[in-house]
Amino acid sequence: MLKADIDSLTPSRDFSRRDFVSTALGSSFAAAVLPVTAQTIKTDFAGIEAGEVSISVGDFKMPAYRAQPLGKTNAPVVLVISEVFGVHEHIADVTRRLAKQGYLAIAPELFIRQGDASSYGEIAKLITEVVSKVPDAQVLRDLDATVAWAAAQGGNTSRLAITGFCWGGRITWLYAAHNPGVKAGVAWYGRLVGPSTALNPRQPIDVAAELKGPVLGLYGGQDTGIPLDTVEQMRAALKDGSVAAKRSDIHVYATAGHAFNADYRPSYQRAAADDGWLRCLAWLKANGVA
Repeated sequence: MLKADIDSLTPSRDFSRRDFVSTALGSSFAAAVLPVTAQTIKTDFAGIEAGEVSISVGDFKMPAYRAQPLGKTNAPVVLVISEVFGVHEHIADVTRRLAKQGYLAIAPELFIRQGDASSYGEIAKLITEVVSKVPDAQVLRDLDATVAWAAAQGGNTSRLAITGFCWGGRITWLYAAHNPGVKAGVAWYGRLVGPSTALNPRQPIDVAAELKGPVLGLYGGQDTGIPLDTVEQMRAALKDGSVAAKRSDIHVYATAGHAFNADYRPSYQRAAADDGWLRCLAWLKANGVA
């Protein structure tokens, strides 16, 4: 059955620039990643409903992409946290993959107050002008609001999980330490160590001992941005932490680099990505998020 889950995510080879010209959240790829590669996966909408929604955070209306099974109530909730490119088509596709598994999956656009991540053609400029200006406190508050929204929509937030990629992988660790309601997290190649700043006062290694729900970390052995010694530091920190920290795990794909799950980029490694997806689903189920 798990192999069938993988095989149902068939690559699409017919993307054109017309597919990327849209203002709806999650309906186009970020400018910085164009052109996308031929193996890009496109998950269909059969049996699910998906699209942009608006989440109230105080007086602010935060856009998000939501996917869920048609006709299913009380679905477990999975927060999906994007890379630096924001909630573009790849992240929307991940929510649809999760919806096909029976989850209410929500990807909030966490950069929107600082700028439109999808419109930047240069990654360095995107990070400098938008991503680096996003405070962790704002992100955690926005995610709390997303969970409240999901509960109001009939989602079962007593079965709450979070998964994120790159920038979102780091946030996955932080949120699993922040929210006691998190039952499980899956962090894909998220940075683990770094300096303490006003906007980013704590890093995943600093909160490892405080995890409320166990986290599965998926990392690449050839990731030049996340050295293996920092992964080993995180392993050690988890062993000395909370019950959830001790139940956490880290898996390293020896030959994979950064962003090995990004099927729309040259960094994609299907073997690692497929195995990571199976591990992700199994981790959620093993920790009561199913």
